[in-house]
Amino acid sequence: MNQENEKISFTEAIRWQGRSWKVLGSLCPSLFISGILYEVSNAAIPLVEVWLSARILNELVSERDPRILFRLVVIQLVSSAVLAAGRALLLRWKNYEEAVCSQGVEKIYIDKMIGMDFENIDSQYVYDTYSQICQSDNWGGWGLKDSIYRTAQMAGQLARIVGGVGLSVTLFASKVPVDGGYGWLNHPLCLVVILGILLFVTLFSFVCSDKANGCVDKASGEIMLSNRFFAFFGNMCTERERAADLRVYEQQENVCNPYMERMDMFRRGGVLAKTFAGPMGLWNGLSASLSAILTGAVYLFVCMKAWAGAFGVGSIAQYVGAITSLFLGLTNLLRSLGVMRFNAAYLKNTFAFLDIPDKMYQGSRPIEGTADNRTAAGKGLPDQPASNKEFEIEFRDVSFKYPGSQDYALRHVTMAFKMGRRTAVVGMNGSGKTTFIKLLCRMYDPTEGQILLNGVDIRQYRYSDYIRLFSVVFQDFVLFALPLGENVAGVKDYDRERVKECLEKAGFSRRLDKMPDGLDTYLYKDLDKEGVEVSGGEAQKIAIARTLYKDAPFVILDEPTAALDPVAEMEIYSKFNDIIEDKTAVYISHRLSSCQFCDEILVFDQGRIVQRGSHQILVADTKGKYCEMWTAQAQYYQDGEQKFAPL
Repeated sequence: MNQENEKISFTEAIRWQGRSWKVLGSLCPSLFISGILYEVSNAAIPLVEVWLSARILNELVSERDPRILFRLVVIQLVSSAVLAAGRALLLRWKNYEEAVCSQGVEKIYIDKMIGMDFENIDSQYVYDTYSQICQSDNWGGWGLKDSIYRTAQMAGQLARIVGGVGLSVTLFASKVPVDGGYGWLNHPLCLVVILGILLFVTLFSFVCSDKANGCVDKASGEIMLSNRFFAFFGNMCTERERAADLRVYEQQENVCNPYMERMDMFRRGGVLAKTFAGPMGLWNGLSASLSAILTGAVYLFVCMKAWAGAFGVGSIAQYVGAITSLFLGLTNLLRSLGVMRFNAAYLKNTFAFLDIPDKMYQGSRPIEGTADNRTAAGKGLPDQPASNKEFEIEFRDVSFKYPGSQDYALRHVTMAFKMGRRTAVVGMNGSGKTTFIKLLCRMYDPTEGQILLNGVDIRQYRYSDYIRLFSVVFQDFVLFALPLGENVAGVKDYDRERVKECLEKAGFSRRLDKMPDGLDTYLYKDLDKEGVEVSGGEAQKIAIARTLYKDAPFVILDEPTAALDPVAEMEIYSKFNDIIEDKTAVYISHRLSSCQFCDEILVFDQGRIVQRGSHQILVADTKGKYCEMWTAQAQYYQDGEQKFAPL
């Protein structure tokens, strides 16, 4: 990031800041208002108090009129109380808006992720860019959130400058009596010297501050890396799924702790500590010393004019406070501009993520049956396709390479899914099975060739319509820490009887009867301490039930019984036809014995379909890939005779 900062000019930084204002202004306009008002009030209150204090002191050393003193004291007390109360209310408002806006900023990233092409989500660049955004926000609050804070802070500094100028004008306008020997204080050159010292110290103080910020910025890469290591290795012991491995292999002592010990960024004597105690501390110390020198010069000048009779003693407090406020306002404003430039690199990274283009054409052609001709089974899921609608999908000479890869994951795949048929997809790891499914679900578009739906290229159809044609149980499916019924239906308001029916078909009815709150029982304990833990096999049944509830024409099952015991697996397969009904089913499996019920089996090898046919036909081809895999698996289940039999 420090290399980026060195390249970013103030003009470019202002452009990135302006863009962040546009985004945040539409997201949380009240935060800008509350933040600016709070910072302005924070700047104005000391100036009001010092002005009133000066009036009281001047009255005490001159006329000492009780009525005037009483009025000034009352005004001082009332104004202090009102301003303090107002500042407290503004602070409360600002804190509330910050909390709301913080969630809004997170939603910006969430919406981007959800709306992003799967190709982008699946890329390393997107992962790395988003990870950098999170790390920058974690260690320094850089990015969009800093942009909000910096805007309000600069408004407060401008208020300090305006107030300081307003209260110090009379300092230079007040004339010293010429007969007292201090007439030279009225000379314009004296004013030039004082203002010159003020500007010199302000600018030099800014340079010192900029150098100090630069010291931290140079370590930003190491800080983010350290944060990433701390976040990963420091939290491993709290992750339930890692608990067993951590203990059995003593990973906490042998892996986590050594990494944590090597990352000395935040330790005493580490890089950050040396930075703060070394060059950064020196630059900040020099800046503070200059501020003290300026304060001394101001005191000297003001006291000399007061001694010479230009104004009363009470005005000393006013003028010193005003000049100090003016100096701090100028210095902090310049510092904020400097930090804004540093933050521009992080904003640039943020918008690089938000500007990632979605290249996949979403299509405009509606799919007949997805809006008007839908079944009641899809209650709670709007615009469901009718499950009995005739949909035929054809791969026509399809080849595919993953973005950035020179190798083909699929080559010249040609086949068609016949409506209502069961198709198994088998092959060794890396043979192209998962890629084939990703193309079928249009997570990627083919590099070459076409995928047709009822004779029309799927890219012409509305993407939202096309994706509704599929119910999928992915191998790495996820259940949410929500009630069981919502996990199955995918929505909050759903058809409870339909959910129970789907769970029963998936073989989950016995477990459902033991759930303390039935369909309202929370899964896991993330959101409910009474949540129920489910086994891997039970979770897989819930995922199958979720697939059935969607009631889409195409059902894709990627190793749907991998976590089931043999009895449960047999239970699923024995009534598979009843579960799938009239839908077209695509089944991916490594267990070839469980593919025997399918009408057709596609055998993938090195990205191509090398065989296709029924189990009987393929196993009879002793030189084929399928027979080779069948024989390799069968040896583990044979004891003198073949133990496989059709289900």
